[in-house]
Amino acid sequence: MENLIKFVQEEFVTKNELPEFSAGDTITVYYEIKEGEKSRTQFFRGVVLQRRGSGSSETFTIRKMSGTVGVERIFPINLPAIQKIEINKRGKVRRARIFYFRELTGKKARIKERR
Repeated sequence: MENLIKFVQEEFVTKNELPEFSAGDTITVYYEIKEGEKSRTQFFRGVVLQRRGSGSSETFTIRKMSGTVGVERIFPINLPAIQKIEINKRGKVRRARIFYFRELTGKKARIKERR
């Protein structure tokens, strides 16, 4: 059964060509929104909290601050609506999932840049 699922995922799921990024990186995701018959491009810029899953079911979570409210969004890697991903900064973190970042505010919420 697992072999069948892997076969279908490899053959029929379209793969996006995306840059390598990981937790702690600040990225901008450009994705297409369809409202009725119109479509437009919107972007979401924030810090990657995690990447989870593997293969075609892989997802990544991004967090940004909108005023004083934190907004998180989960994107599937193979979402056809994703047009491109830009890496703005590479962050230096020691964990694969930085959920502790949610509680940090002010200067503590900075992530050092990886050179």
